[in-house]
Amino acid sequence: MQENNFEENIGALEKIVQELEKGDLNLDESITKFEEGMKISKECSKILEEAEKKITILIKKDDEKIEEENFEA
Repeated sequence: MQENNFEENIGALEKIVQELEKGDLNLDESITKFEEGMKISKECSKILEEAEKKITILIKKDDEKIEEENFEA
């Protein structure tokens, strides 16, 4: 699977959900779509984890200076 950005992955997941909700797929097709959706979901989680590592928190100090610190979960 090609690495997409988060928004593209969410769009692909939405399409898969719509296809599964229609109920027009046979069991094998449904399982294949579900597996594809799980792979995309894991990719979304990976993208979010990497974004979380890049997040910085701006902290306003007593002297009104704004400092940047890395976000550590």
